[in-house]
Amino acid sequence: MTTVYFVRHCEPNYDNHDDLTRELSPKGLQDCQLVTNFLSDKNVDIVLSSPLKRAIDTVKPFAQSQNLTIQTVADFRERKIDDIWIEDFDSFTAKQWEDFSFKLENGESLQEVQNRNIAALQKCLQDYSEKTIVIGSHGTALSTILHYYSQHFGLNDFLRIKPLMPHIVCLEFDKFTLLSLKEYTLL
Repeated sequence: MTTVYFVRHCEPNYDNHDDLTRELSPKGLQDCQLVTNFLSDKNVDIVLSSPLKRAIDTVKPFAQSQNLTIQTVADFRERKIDDIWIEDFDSFTAKQWEDFSFKLENGESLQEVQNRNIAALQKCLQDYSEKTIVIGSHGTALSTILHYYSQHFGLNDFLRIKPLMPHIVCLEFDKFTLLSLKEYTLL
């Protein structure tokens, strides 16, 4: 069995509109300890992360405590909304969940996000079979993965987990077949 813990990042600093470099807020930095505490007895073999700073920084204290290096995987990054910051995130999100192909001019659709995240996950399942893996992730990216495995996971489920930072979802696989899915709210 391969076990994957997707760790949605802790609270970010929303004053930084640069998706790549957006750091954690002071509260987010403190909450990283919750992630470390939760994962400390899980016998983790590998730590992977989206290349975005907030995801890396969320799993970094845990990785350091276990003397594990973090390997970044570009395809686990969050959805690109557009080249500009959008103010009405909720309306945009609702449109995307209604139509998985909807996107702004320089952004990504949820279908595109799901395709690359699932491809990256399947590569991990192949490369790290029978291991326990932690993956630093994001709310939308993780939600598209959950939607892939459970078609009823939709907008309301995304909105339910949107304020949960950090949030952990454990997926257990036999090769590429999902055996179980459990969510853990740490706050």
